[in-house]
Amino acid sequence: MVRAPILVICASALLITSALGATTPYFKIRVVDDATGRGVPLVELRTVNQMRFMTDSAGLVAFNEPGLMAGDVFFFVSSPGYEYPADGFGYRGTALKPRPGGEATIRLKRTNVAERICRLTGQGIYRDSLLLGERPPLTNPALNGGVMGQDTAQAEIVNGRMLWFWGDTDRTGYPLGNFSTSGAVATLPHGSADAGIEFHYFTGSDGFVRGMVPSTKPLPVWVSGLVVLTGKELYAYYAQMKSLGSIDTSGYLRWNDAKERFDILQTFGKDRGWRYIDGHTVQVDGYVLGNDPPNVRVKADAKSLQDPAAYEAFTCLEPDGSVRRVNGKPDYRWQKELPPITSETEARLVREGKLRQDEAHFLPLDETGTPVEVVSGSVHWNTYRNRWVAILGRKGGKESFLGEIDYAEADAPTGPFRHAVKVVDHPHYTFYNPVHHAFLDKGSCIYFEGTYTAEFSGNPEKTPLYNYNQLLYKLDLSDSRLAFAR
Repeated sequence: MVRAPILVICASALLITSALGATTPYFKIRVVDDATGRGVPLVELRTVNQMRFMTDSAGLVAFNEPGLMAGDVFFFVSSPGYEYPADGFGYRGTALKPRPGGEATIRLKRTNVAERICRLTGQGIYRDSLLLGERPPLTNPALNGGVMGQDTAQAEIVNGRMLWFWGDTDRTGYPLGNFSTSGAVATLPHGSADAGIEFHYFTGSDGFVRGMVPSTKPLPVWVSGLVVLTGKELYAYYAQMKSLGSIDTSGYLRWNDAKERFDILQTFGKDRGWRYIDGHTVQVDGYVLGNDPPNVRVKADAKSLQDPAAYEAFTCLEPDGSVRRVNGKPDYRWQKELPPITSETEARLVREGKLRQDEAHFLPLDETGTPVEVVSGSVHWNTYRNRWVAILGRKGGKESFLGEIDYAEADAPTGPFRHAVKVVDHPHYTFYNPVHHAFLDKGSCIYFEGTYTAEFSGNPEKTPLYNYNQLLYKLDLSDSRLAFAR
């Protein structure tokens, strides 16, 4: 992909227009991607006295601060995956001259391979655009369904509709919100995810999102492993949680289109080991694969989903934990007795010298030669690359424990994924449970999202508006920087 040269922008080169007597009290600051000219969400502009202003999904800040509307104001400029040039003292920022009705444009170099498109959930997605009198692309750009924050997205096409589901959901009126799964029907208001996604939430009489899963216990219900059969029957795995790592009950759900909610189809009790489909799924040759990355499968029919004896796990291990080899090579196969192998297990086997790095299926190497231990993600067939492509969450990255996302390719959904390219980074922050929505793919571009949160990062500063919400990214698979993943 040919990229425009990066322009080093200084204060004198910024576009600033004065509008004395303008009706708006705000000074418009637009922050754009230098390569695409598109507004960049999640850019922090910070003053010398530590006031923070975040760009909205259009890359805009509406600035109107008493005492700072008459002279030069220096703004430190920072954003994960984007960079502003440093001056002679190492400061990355610029001085602007805020005036009511005036405006300035700041251009950033994108260091991420993937481009940040917008925030999908939460309050104030286009807050500053509204203050500036701009026309946002969404019907509800300020508040939708009373949602302040949402965890972990799942989405599928069912009966021609895009159904979206999320976990725990924050509300405006109290720190506790909906913990029984939230849902919505989604549309693309301008025909492409580039303009954002319009969510038509399933709400209660108070206007706030209502629970999608019936429950008699005051415990969170998490939904995952969505499976669409015959194009119109939606099934999902659910877990009712005692705590973050402790399950109270779990089982399978079936979507009730008439009531626009899930019905409980089957309850396992606490759990049934590994014999269920979790995470983000993909269907291949009559099977449903899941569990991030795909290491468990079952035949794609409702009877098999409910039958624990029908499940198979992908592994190269023997019952004693040793690596099974055939003609000197690890024998990765589908079988019914042993649990599935994971990236974490492969990493341990490599450290112990029982498996070579180039023999692993879910432990790719990045360009620095570092193994990528995968903790979540999704795999889909991509016609542009003519391969299976994976968007993978990395555990223990260089600058964040769960904030880095990698791209990898393979000839099969189970790998082997040999090489990975880091496409997104969120230093000192978390971006977990990434999912590639293949039904949004357009030409060479794919779209993925994840939960942006301070949880598990150790960062005490939570990003205003953006924290605990979904960010959407676009990745152009024609980008030459992805060649290493071949």
